[in-house]
Amino acid sequence: MVRRLLALRREGKLTTGRVRSAAAVLGVRERAVWRWLAAAERDEAAGLAPGERAAYPGRFTVTDEVRALLALWQGNVAAVHRELTARAAGGEGEPPPSIPTLHRAIRRDLSPGERAGLAGGERAARKHDVFLARPRGWRNQVWETDHVQAPVLVDVDGRARRPWITWFTDCATNAITGVAVTPVHPSRESVLAALRSAVLREDPYGPFGGVPEKIRVDRGKDFLSRTVTAAFDLLDVTVEDLPAYTPHLKGTVEGLNRAVESMFLAALPGYARQPRPGKRPARPKDEVLLGFEDFTARLLEWTRWWNTEHRPAPLRGRTPLQAWQDDPTPLRDVAAADLWTFTLEDAGARMLTTRGIRFKKRDYVGPWMTGQAGLQVRIRFMPHHDHRIEVYHAATGRYLGPADLADRATEEQVSAVRRARAARARRLKKDLEAAQRERYAAATQAEPPRRLGALTGAQADAELAQSADAGLSQLALPDVVPPAAPPADWRTPASLAALITPAPSGRDSTTTAPDSPDGQATRPTTREDGDAS
Repeated sequence: MVRRLLALRREGKLTTGRVRSAAAVLGVRERAVWRWLAAAERDEAAGLAPGERAAYPGRFTVTDEVRALLALWQGNVAAVHRELTARAAGGEGEPPPSIPTLHRAIRRDLSPGERAGLAGGERAARKHDVFLARPRGWRNQVWETDHVQAPVLVDVDGRARRPWITWFTDCATNAITGVAVTPVHPSRESVLAALRSAVLREDPYGPFGGVPEKIRVDRGKDFLSRTVTAAFDLLDVTVEDLPAYTPHLKGTVEGLNRAVESMFLAALPGYARQPRPGKRPARPKDEVLLGFEDFTARLLEWTRWWNTEHRPAPLRGRTPLQAWQDDPTPLRDVAAADLWTFTLEDAGARMLTTRGIRFKKRDYVGPWMTGQAGLQVRIRFMPHHDHRIEVYHAATGRYLGPADLADRATEEQVSAVRRARAARARRLKKDLEAAQRERYAAATQAEPPRRLGALTGAQADAELAQSADAGLSQLALPDVVPPAAPPADWRTPASLAALITPAPSGRDSTTTAPDSPDGQATRPTTREDGDAS
């Protein structure tokens, strides 16, 4: 704009009104525009960057050394200035300019993204990038999937846990096609459960669903596991494995992760990020948490509201349901029985015996097995669901029926085992923490670290004696079961002569010879030495 005003000025067509209008457009004062015009008349290069100081010889610029120090001190310009001053005092380089000059050079030579990246890393720099929006295709063209840990504490069997949500979302309509909730960290079983609910279009999952053409994942080991990959292959779904740490490449599901927290989770009891009074934010002791079943029911209700009532901005006033119904793209459906088979893990072939089917060192039986002993079958199972397996004919692939775990423990027995395991884990954790807890003295000057905690000699000997009990030689208990007498031609030290079991009466043995003056054991004379008397 300054160059245009300069051309009008040279033609004699520049008026005060035009300068005033240009100042209003640029958001500066009128006299600043006149000053820029004067600078552009002296040097036309000044018109390319109006208001910027012209370069002059000796002007300080940001060097690679300054960039490295900015990254080292996480963007702290004052610390960089101190470092440069200290290096100059030691004869390394020229003295730095003043701190204001250093600030101006950094703002001039580095972009906002570079400054943020040097201070906070790549994730901070990414906030200043510009991203292109993908064109919206048709329904079931592309799905995106992800895990997200809900910042809400939920009561799971008497313990406060933060559940995980696994869901699939359609990129064209912003619809949540499938969701699964896991009380603890998710696994491939969570992905398969969410995939079944996403593909099925019958109640209560419809009307969204069908088989998509492509699914985007973010290199999660659960989404790329052998079982999940095999299910995608059987459904003829292309899996797009995105590079690591690129959430902007699956913006639909990442936006859903942010929306569910601000629009739903933040209002639930037990929200973990709720601002709390006091210096140490802690959860109130009398806070009542939601049960896992109640939390899941509320999340599914919110999912229904998102799909049928919420109107996202990209849909221009339509709900995901309306966008889905307005799309005439045909859908690919899969029968529920076939889908269940596709989303099971294959365990190979087994022989059905009179005891049932042996799997993972346990027996599984079913009422349909009567008269089927000797049949070659194939096992498929849901990961982590050890109580039941699905059995198919090994040759034809025909489904035969389920098989349940034989002699399954009762709920009381399982609870007792879990309590015993938890108690053992707590004891082990306490012992490890006690063994690793070390205290050091506070230092006010440069000196080696000094451990705290004094011991007497007797205490040290007692503790070493306890630790020595783990040795195999100590576990032998020689004072309880004394060793037998050695053969007659062996030299026995005097210190062990009292500990051995005396030889039985009538056994031919010789008297142990004393040690020689030089401390070496002398070999006793036996009848086998020829001239023994």
